[in-house]
Amino acid sequence: MSAADSTGSASIFPYKLIATDLDGTLLSSGDTISRRTREALAAATAAGAKHLVVTGRPVSLTRDVLDGLGYRGLAVCGQGAQVYDAAEHRLLTSVTLDRQIAGLALAKIEAEVGPLLLAAGRDGLDGEVLVGPGYRVHEGPVSYQPIKDAAELWSAPLNKVYLQHPTLGDDELAEAARQAAGGLVGVTMAGQGIVELLPLGLSKATGLSLAARRLGVKAKDTIAFGDMPNDLAMFAWAARGVAMANAHDELKAVADEITLSNEEDGIAVVLERLLGQRFSRRG
Repeated sequence: MSAADSTGSASIFPYKLIATDLDGTLLSSGDTISRRTREALAAATAAGAKHLVVTGRPVSLTRDVLDGLGYRGLAVCGQGAQVYDAAEHRLLTSVTLDRQIAGLALAKIEAEVGPLLLAAGRDGLDGEVLVGPGYRVHEGPVSYQPIKDAAELWSAPLNKVYLQHPTLGDDELAEAARQAAGGLVGVTMAGQGIVELLPLGLSKATGLSLAARRLGVKAKDTIAFGDMPNDLAMFAWAARGVAMANAHDELKAVADEITLSNEEDGIAVVLERLLGQRFSRRG
């Protein structure tokens, strides 16, 4: 994304950092960004702000999307576990999930709710997503590696474990997991059918604060955009949190502002207002 302001004006932007989630927030259908949103971000960066992607996706499922968008900045991936330099295609930091603790947490959760359907993300730039029997994958450009034996999930370092339940909904499963194992692991809901176990204490705010420090920016100078409960910590860290119209009710409840949906250029609407400008609605 170019940092050039297509209007040529020298607008003043009130924040030094714009932190945006990807799915359901910055991206519209087909993992794309509309022209209007691109132009609004370009004008904000030309006015002195930096744009930082903060996503629950691990680097292995993020880098191709960022390359396709022409994004060359830092990105916080894996719910805060990874800080990635998109320009150099280099992983700067990475936090892994202790597999022994994760196994104990799963045992405690299953003791309460019964057998779970599992997947796991391996650590690293090329970390595969291993999918156990019965786990329902989401359609899209993400590649998964099916496995027949759940024991294979534990054969290499992981950044997260994904949970599904045959009958419980996402919110119910996440709450049950917190009650059973919240003292061992972090639990978050990142999207439909995506309940995750993470290293205890890890959140998007963890990686966001590290990346912001590298950029020389503080929380008080940050505006954040998101749509799911995994964005709660990011909103708590940033000076202002903006939830999309399509956001989960839990995030809307703590947001400073609710904008239009990701399909309706909700990020652009806010940035344009802060810049005092209007841009093309095409694309």
